[in-house]
This record gives sequence, structure tokens and C-alpha cells, in this order.
Amino acid sequence: MARYVGPQCRLCRREGEKLFLKGIRCDTVKCAITKRKYPPGQFTWGRGKLSKYGIQFREKQKLKRFYGILDRQFQNYFKKAERQKGNTGENLLAMLERRLDNVVYLLSFAPSRKSARQLILHGHILVNDKKVDIGSYLVKTGDIVRPKSKEITQNIVKANIELVKGRNIPAWIQSRADTLEGVVTQLPAREDISASAQEQLIVELCSK
Repeated sequence: MARYVGPQCRLCRREGEKLFLKGIRCDTVKCAITKRKYPPGQFTWGRGKLSKYGIQFREKQKLKRFYGILDRQFQNYFKKAERQKGNTGENLLAMLERRLDNVVYLLSFAPSRKSARQLILHGHILVNDKKVDIGSYLVKTGDIVRPKSKEITQNIVKANIELVKGRNIPAWIQSRADTLEGVVTQLPAREDISASAQEQLIVELCSK
């Protein structure tokens, strides 16, 4: 009988690549996709080729799962990206990358984006010294993100940093390890995006 790996691991196997939904586990040999790269379920060899729509839809689903957002949220982000100047796909990716839960994760304050959302929801994270408890908050250039000065919060964040030691921090965020702060020095460019997505396929799908 196949070993149960959990719904999040099954999502990674279905998409055929790591979505880092399980935090530090995704960097170890315990990662489900490292053990078994083919999709979950029986008779996977009998599945046919995906249609053009299927490929576009898969890219959209992959991006939603990577950042942990729902379909209505995704549609709202896409509409905002369309109204902005420049490339719609790149605007969309940059907006998702600027989410506070993603920034907290990138700063290693949490082992996964889901854990980062919990930290934010419980009021452990400050932006410019003001409590922000909304994971979808979009950071701006010059914003300073740090945990509250309470001992319990500091201990949680320090333990998480130690747990995920070595995680690369993108160039658009400056990390100040001594003060447990992260400064948004600029908005993320296309090469700074942590998600591996073909944004043009998503734009083609959502523009229909």
C-alpha cells in the first residue's frame, strides 16, 4: 500500500516540481517529489498529453498554490496587474512576491509561507513599527519588517532562523541579522521572483 504523504506533498507531485509547501522538509530527502517524481494515484502511465488550456491552467494553479492564495484573490491580483503599466505577467508576479507572508518567509522568520501567515495573523510581525496582521499586505520600498520585541516572539523567530539556516535572501530585501530586521530596498524584478512560473501562459488564460 502506498505511503500517505499528505495533501501538500501530493500537490507538488501533481505539478511535477517542488512548491516548497512543507517548509524545510522540501529541502531534505524526505520531500515527496524527491522520493517519487511521478503524480499520485494508480495508472499514471495512462494519462494523455495536456491540452493548451490544461498547460495554462496548471501554471495558474501552481502559482496559486506556491503563494497559498484562493482563486478570487488571484483574479483580483490579475486585474490590478492589468491596470498597471508594463508587462502584466511580471506585474502579477511582483505583486505576489511583495505579499507580507512571502517576505516573512524569505527573511527566514518562518519555515514556510503557511507558518509565516500564522505569525502575521497572531500579531507577531511589525511593518515600520506598526502591527500588521494581514498576510496579503503588500510591502513597499523602504518598509522595515521585523518581529515584535516580546521575548516569546523573538524566541520563535530566532528558532526558525536557526532551523532554515542558509536560505538565500533575494537582492530586493536587505537582511539585518543583528537586529532581526528586513528592509525592502527596491521592488522585486523578474529575476528576483522565487516562484518558477511561465507568466505568459497565465496571462493568456486569464485574458480570455
